[in-house]
Amino acid sequence: MDGTSTTRHAWSGSDDVAWTELGEGEPLLLGGWWMSHLVHDLEYEPIRHFIETLAGSRRVIRMDPPGTGLTRSPRGAITVARHVDALTAVLDAAGVDAATVLAGSSGAPVAIELAARHPDRVDRMILSGAYLRGTDIAPQADRDALVDLVRRSWGVGGRVMSDVFFPDATPDEQHAYLRHQRASGSSEAAAAALAEVYAIDASAAAGAVRAPTLVMHRRGDRAIPLPLGAGTAAAIPGAELRILDGTAHHPWHGDSRALLQHALAFAGVDPSELAAMRSPGESGGAPRGEGPISARERQVLLLVARGRTDAQIADELFLSVHTVHRHVANARQKLGVSSRAAAAAWVTAHPD
Repeated sequence: MDGTSTTRHAWSGSDDVAWTELGEGEPLLLGGWWMSHLVHDLEYEPIRHFIETLAGSRRVIRMDPPGTGLTRSPRGAITVARHVDALTAVLDAAGVDAATVLAGSSGAPVAIELAARHPDRVDRMILSGAYLRGTDIAPQADRDALVDLVRRSWGVGGRVMSDVFFPDATPDEQHAYLRHQRASGSSEAAAAALAEVYAIDASAAAGAVRAPTLVMHRRGDRAIPLPLGAGTAAAIPGAELRILDGTAHHPWHGDSRALLQHALAFAGVDPSELAAMRSPGESGGAPRGEGPISARERQVLLLVARGRTDAQIADELFLSVHTVHRHVANARQKLGVSSRAAAAAWVTAHPD
């Protein structure tokens, strides 16, 4: 995946917004995070893996928001409206009328504003590590101190932020993350972006969102505490809240596989296609030894072995087709097999 030769530009007011795309299928727009760089992001394995996994089933459109990466932005306040205009400009440039929007951290309130202001442009919305008001993240004195620390010393500030964003990182993981942060922007750019994180307020827009919305939040997230994610879900009509285990803030850290599976399933990808999904660093294939399959999973697989379709199984067992897909996917993952046929064959061969 080449992040340089495919970079394109979209004009949004005074901003020259850099964007690119990968994959085929229904469009999925990445709403951005506090720091972004189209090229350097691909040099960081967790983000690269995250993007490539999404692109396995969707046309992934990503961009550098105003004030970050390759996007050329004149000086001046970068408001939520400016971020929203940049997103719509990229959709226009990509020839996309409406897309699923996936955003996390400070990208989440921007995505909420986009969905509220331009409901025709957002089919579905998937949020991770979300919040509505930046002022709720921490007391003002703490916010001001961190912005000042990042501005004065990106090295020290970056290490403090890595401890918050990725607390369970190994020394090697932390070193790679710090290197990526420093490559993505200067201390001044990082401080300005962090100040924007705290200044954003999408609380007034949340109630106007009409797109089906999934809000995912890790239970031990230190950067954006879980109550802020739960509050985001509560403020968006009909939003689903899914609480995941872990402490990592960014979706590509920690158990990225679980988060990606939930996100892609919500975006309409057949869950049975996701069972063999790998996390960064895994050697390949689904892991074995995760425990025995459940009685319901065995029941579903026995019907698969008899040639039933998922729709027929759903009718027979009074389940939804989505639930049948999930049972098959879970069983394949537990058994460490690559296909539903192999899982069905295993159950047939192991009646006990």
